[in-house]
Amino acid sequence: MKNSSKGLIFILITVLIDVIGIGLIIPIMPALFQELTGGTVSESSTYSAYLVFVYSLMQFVFSPIIGGLSDKYGRRPVLLLSLFGFGMNYIFMALSPTIGWLFVGRVIAGITGASFSTANAYIADITPFEKRAQSFGLVGAMFGLGFIIGPALGGVLGEMGTRMPFYAAAGLSLANWLYGYFFLPESLSADKRREFNIRRANPIGSVVNLRKNPFVFSLTTALFLVYVSGFATQGTWSFYTIEKFGWSEAEIGLSLAFLGLMAAAVQGGLIRYTIPKIGPEKSLFLGLAMNSLGLLGFGLASQSWMLYAVMVYNALSGLAGPAFQGIISSHVPANEQGELQGGLTSLMSIAAIIGQPLMLGLFRVFTRENAPFYFPGMPFVAGSLFSTISIILAYRIIYKKNIPKVAQKN
Repeated sequence: MKNSSKGLIFILITVLIDVIGIGLIIPIMPALFQELTGGTVSESSTYSAYLVFVYSLMQFVFSPIIGGLSDKYGRRPVLLLSLFGFGMNYIFMALSPTIGWLFVGRVIAGITGASFSTANAYIADITPFEKRAQSFGLVGAMFGLGFIIGPALGGVLGEMGTRMPFYAAAGLSLANWLYGYFFLPESLSADKRREFNIRRANPIGSVVNLRKNPFVFSLTTALFLVYVSGFATQGTWSFYTIEKFGWSEAEIGLSLAFLGLMAAAVQGGLIRYTIPKIGPEKSLFLGLAMNSLGLLGFGLASQSWMLYAVMVYNALSGLAGPAFQGIISSHVPANEQGELQGGLTSLMSIAAIIGQPLMLGLFRVFTRENAPFYFPGMPFVAGSLFSTISIILAYRIIYKKNIPKVAQKN
């Protein structure tokens, strides 16, 4: 088996295990917040917003540094360090006696949680640019599969205690680190590395540095809105389904598992035919349209079964992310892929810093006792609006601006 094949398999396993770890703890977070604070579901959502803010801020600061270091020293050492730190974070959070300890754990996770951006850079290293959208689609499939296994298992373990999912996530992360230590090959050859420059690695600089390529920088404005819209689901799903439908941890886990199953079907199967057949641009717009309609459907659902019906067509939104990644990465040379992915991760962190508190804030405002009117689905309606705006921007950028492409092969 070639090193590139071994590397791709490891990256896919890494993403799968990381997402399983994240999915494990999602169903139990509202119960954990209530256990540590004694507040209601609506009140607990405020603490969740603060935690995500801290995590996203740390990722914003450290992701470009991690990306720049991976361009200098290679992907392997950076990935292994990140995986080890992620495992330690879960152990720390499992032992947290107060809400303050959870914040410290989130700081650790934010600093070391750059494995996704480095994993994307690794894939860009070993994949010809014309096949990157499909490879990024496999990463998306691992996200979907991870969200099938993680939340379902987390819901079951959560019934045994709010700390059990953290121990399980820690075990998976450390097992992945150990596997990578012995089997992960390096993807970035010495002749393609560049010197680390702290001025290029600062978080603001990594985003501003995207401006050197007008097409990439313009398209990331639309991508930013998609990131923000995604936090309607990522940030509020557990709180929303408990508040509106009275779901248990197990029911939340099963719903997220079904959502992951639909995502895996699209990104692991359908995308391999859709992007080559209709192209990344049309795949992008189809995915964005389904994202807008899906978020609106989630927000307006009046019965539990409706959420599952919406998940079926909302899964097509999974076409957008790989299409975005494929289009953008094909405009950047091989020795800057780590910097690009670090910049995109910083952009995602900015979106989380803004989007997560915004969505949870909307949930809090429209579910509290003195709400203007009771509407727990407001975050999803807002997310749908952001996604719709991104369609307009992306269309203008790709079809109206006529910016010349500068795709470069590895």
